[in-house]
Amino acid sequence: MKIQTAFEAHPAKRVTILSVSPAAEDHSSLQRLISHSKWELYDADRLSSAMTILEEAEIGVVLCERDLPTGGWKDMLERLRYLPYAPPLIVTSRHADDRLWAEALSFGAYDVLARPFDQRELVRSVSLAWRHWLNERQNRPAAMSAKMAS
Repeated sequence: MKIQTAFEAHPAKRVTILSVSPAAEDHSSLQRLISHSKWELYDADRLSSAMTILEEAEIGVVLCERDLPTGGWKDMLERLRYLPYAPPLIVTSRHADDRLWAEALSFGAYDVLARPFDQRELVRSVSLAWRHWLNERQNRPAAMSAKMAS
């Protein structure tokens, strides 16, 4: 018997990623690395444009460069907390070290990825983050209904 993945169980759901980085090459690199899939990539160069996309599209995972022209990953994480179904945040950096990883996880980020991206690591991390988001999203209405009933 084949076990269905979260994505196979919900084929109408497409993995959607928002890449937030001031560097156009980050977005194009991501697009090349995920071109094998049916994943959908949105891109933004700053927090304000990222928030516009998040208000208009259903995003399952956010990849955010450590430093942005108008803030950084902590600012992005803070803004995500106000969304009803906040996508997990994966911090990206050319200088992804243990210190950044520990700090990011302690603040609530999902993961940290080094650039240039390793395709296997990227696919693994984004897949797990998206499944986490999908599970949270599916379980939240039931949990909220149960809370209100008691």
